[in-house]
Amino acid sequence: MKRVSTQGSLAFILFTRVTRGRNRDLTGAPHLRAEAERYEEVTVARRQWSIAGQLFALQAVVVTLLVLAGAGGAVWLARADSRQAAEEEVLAVAQTVARSPDVRAALTSADPAAALQPYAESTRVATGTNFVVVMAPDRRRYSHPNPTLIGRPFIGDIGPALAGEPFTTTNVGTLGESVRAVVPVYDDDRRIIGLVSVGITTQAINRKLLAQLPVLLGAAAPALALAATGSWLLSRRLRRQTHGLGPAQMTRMYEYYDAVLHSVREGLVVLTTDRRVALVNDEGRRLLGLDEDAAVTDRPVDGIDLPPAVAELLTAGRDAHDEPVLAGDRVLVANQRTTRFEGTALGTVLTLRDQTELRNLASELDSVRALTEALQAQTHESANRLHTVLTLVELGRTDEAVRLATRDLALAQQLTDRVVGAVTEPALAALLLGKSARAGERGVDLVIEPDCRLDDSPLPTADLLTVVGNLVDNALEAVAGTEPPRRVRVFVGTVDDEIVVRVGDNGPGLEPERVTDAFRRGWSTKSAGRGLGLALVGQVIRRHGGRSDVGRSEDGGTLFTVRLPIPDGRS
Repeated sequence: MKRVSTQGSLAFILFTRVTRGRNRDLTGAPHLRAEAERYEEVTVARRQWSIAGQLFALQAVVVTLLVLAGAGGAVWLARADSRQAAEEEVLAVAQTVARSPDVRAALTSADPAAALQPYAESTRVATGTNFVVVMAPDRRRYSHPNPTLIGRPFIGDIGPALAGEPFTTTNVGTLGESVRAVVPVYDDDRRIIGLVSVGITTQAINRKLLAQLPVLLGAAAPALALAATGSWLLSRRLRRQTHGLGPAQMTRMYEYYDAVLHSVREGLVVLTTDRRVALVNDEGRRLLGLDEDAAVTDRPVDGIDLPPAVAELLTAGRDAHDEPVLAGDRVLVANQRTTRFEGTALGTVLTLRDQTELRNLASELDSVRALTEALQAQTHESANRLHTVLTLVELGRTDEAVRLATRDLALAQQLTDRVVGAVTEPALAALLLGKSARAGERGVDLVIEPDCRLDDSPLPTADLLTVVGNLVDNALEAVAGTEPPRRVRVFVGTVDDEIVVRVGDNGPGLEPERVTDAFRRGWSTKSAGRGLGLALVGQVIRRHGGRSDVGRSEDGGTLFTVRLPIPDGRS
């Protein structure tokens, strides 16, 4: 999709709206309206804040408020400390002045103001205070920074000092609001002969506090910058993890994905990179035989009771495409691949489709097709022989025609009589006859053992056909391509309360180290992707509690022996 400028897009929308209002029948207008509506939807979606953006904004506000609150608290503490320090300072200066012998002598002189004003001003300048006032007990001032106020009454509370208690207070006087201390002056007889008041204006205290403010702000600014940087980095990481989606979008995505995952008719298993189960949907639990309330999430694969074939596939983590696996009584088709996002591996996804019924139908179809092909071949062969017999009759060689016809008929009838006489189970007899025809077509001699006997199979017919049919097919494949004569021997009968199926061939045989793999899913001496037939045989054996054995046949090839116990009361 081509990217256009914002101005072009807005112009496009305006044009569409004008078109919509003025000429609704204009050719292409519905398409333009649809494009405009889609653009508006995208614009609205972009205006919605992502989770990362909302978190960053919230963190920025919270951090700013915290830093401002901290700075305000620091300013308040600094102001309180400054006021306390001012109180201590003015009290100390006032006590020092009150104990001065010069002040006591001046208070008892004829003109106290003449001696006290210069002394008080020099003290005020030296101590950095705003005023040093020496007064009589009746409030009359003897000193003041403003000489015109000397002789006038002092403004403020002096009661505690007259009672002999130095104190500090905040009052509004001629210089404005100030923090002041008032201390009594005693003569030698401990009589109060005057008072000393030293003060610092609130304005001066604030000026000192403002001088400290850059230091406080200098400490708060780096803290605010550090917190903002941390919030930005966190929001950036969250935006990358959430792909810039907003809460509403993520909610809809979760609801839709959850509905899809649990309603789809395909099993789904998702693993993390460390081979832990991240998700199993409802169909996956059903196909794998897991209980609905079984705790499988965030557990390693090897810690879950899974079918061996599925566990092996998940543990290996290899890619698989339409690979058949067995899960209990089910034949599943598995597809597995490693998922990646922007080049990073996220995990493994396994999908499972139930094809049990399809496999059964395909097996039956293969049997019918093989029988049909065999019948077609027999028909063709019988037609050739019939033409030969007719030609011999026309040539007047009737004796030879009769011998040829009766010999072929006797062979076919002998095979039919042997199978039908040995096996009264119709389906199994038909299977053996069909396999005999198929073997003859391939140039293989299918031998039904003379002592083969099975009357009214106590086991399900489908299971018996699965065992016999797959073992015979496996033997036919084993001798395919070998030098003649090619021979396969079959025995089906009851021995010691067990149904025994033996199928041997004169093929190349099975290596001893491969015997344990014979009934494993996917094992085959042929091309990859085969080997499901023997796995199905193994499935029937396990279902009925039977046993199997792989050895050497009397013809030098492989001999498969399957023993299935007859259920109690049916032997």
